[in-house]
Amino acid sequence: MVAIDYYFGTISPYAYLAGTRLEEIAAKHGATITYKPVDLLALFGRTGGIPPAQRHVSRQEYRAQELTRQARKLGMEFNLKPAHFPTNMAPSSYAIIAAQKAGGGDLGKLCHSILRACWAEEKDVADDAVIRDCLQGAGFDPGLVDSGLLVGAETYAANLEEAVERGVFGAPFYITPDDQRFWGQDRLEDLDAHLAGMRG
Repeated sequence: MVAIDYYFGTISPYAYLAGTRLEEIAAKHGATITYKPVDLLALFGRTGGIPPAQRHVSRQEYRAQELTRQARKLGMEFNLKPAHFPTNMAPSSYAIIAAQKAGGGDLGKLCHSILRACWAEEKDVADDAVIRDCLQGAGFDPGLVDSGLLVGAETYAANLEEAVERGVFGAPFYITPDDQRFWGQDRLEDLDAHLAGMRG
């Protein structure tokens, strides 16, 4: 079975715009997904990137136009300037890591609900109450917010190191077992085609 490694940040607008298409593509090809939340700001610093707020105004203006266009194209609710952005990605990332280890729920739904909370629902995804709601809504024990802290912190740090080593520099970022790398929600069609070739 083909395994896709998925690197993302829990406040990445482009990861939000990916919706559930990765999960649909994986199901289509009988592939599995390993979710690897990373500290995007640290990743940018390690790989030559710059946080959005520090970018030249021309890049900020283009980002604003492109995000709005993509959301409209995809028919997704989207707030360009959400009330709680940026916010600490660690708590929600720890919860996803703990949920992946615990099993029993829908991990794709959990990730998307956290991203949606930030970009469409004006919620703070660093807030334990928000994370608990997302966990419960995706079929996981909301208590993972508290019980998953230690393993979450260790894995979150390890994910960053692994991402840097494997050539990840942004989000969403997908890597296949043959080290084909796909950056951005607008490359999901290419990932789909590649997986079809691997099966064929």
